[in-house]
Amino acid sequence: MAEITAALVKELRERTGAGMMDCKKALTETAGDIEKAIDFLREKGLAAAAKKAGRVAAEGLVEAYIHAGGRIGVLVEVNCETDFVAKTDAFRALAKDIAMHIAAANPTYLKRDEVPMSELEHEKEVLAEQARNEGKPEKIIEKMVSGRIEKYYKEVCLLDQSFVKDPDKSISDLITESIAKIGENISIRRFSRYHLGEGIEKKETDFAAEVMAFVK
Repeated sequence: MAEITAALVKELRERTGAGMMDCKKALTETAGDIEKAIDFLREKGLAAAAKKAGRVAAEGLVEAYIHAGGRIGVLVEVNCETDFVAKTDAFRALAKDIAMHIAAANPTYLKRDEVPMSELEHEKEVLAEQARNEGKPEKIIEKMVSGRIEKYYKEVCLLDQSFVKDPDKSISDLITESIAKIGENISIRRFSRYHLGEGIEKKETDFAAEVMAFVK
């Protein structure tokens, strides 16, 4: 069995457009044989999702989620290609899951390219200084910062975050799977999250944990 390396997973992702976790699973199921892994993804309908991703998605819906008690509210616009799909139970369930995820995970941005360069550079400086304070040699600090920036993206960017109902997949993977199942391009356009009393000094409560308890 070939070693399932990050480079192999990346190559399969680039060739198929399937989600990272789906690519890793396909390679594991096929003992690291990338050609067989491509067939595996095609059979599951996941490779086809990449072809649909370039199509215009201007229909969809704006989903609302209000946490029990009205403490947290979310509005998210999820787009698809046709009004017919927008009205299906599967699409509405997807939009609801995304809204609940936003309530629980509190992302700041939708995707990586929305993170301001000034903020990203500041984060890199802070991470580099942290590494120096940990006594790490300069020659490896850049590599460490790069790895920690990836973690930072997974904390603040919705598409990079681990799905709260299934942490083994990202929100991006969830969208890719849904494209394959539903048969249309799907995208998240924008979202807003409201937290009652945000910005007002008060006792903090772990509302994210409350949301997850409600979801379960």
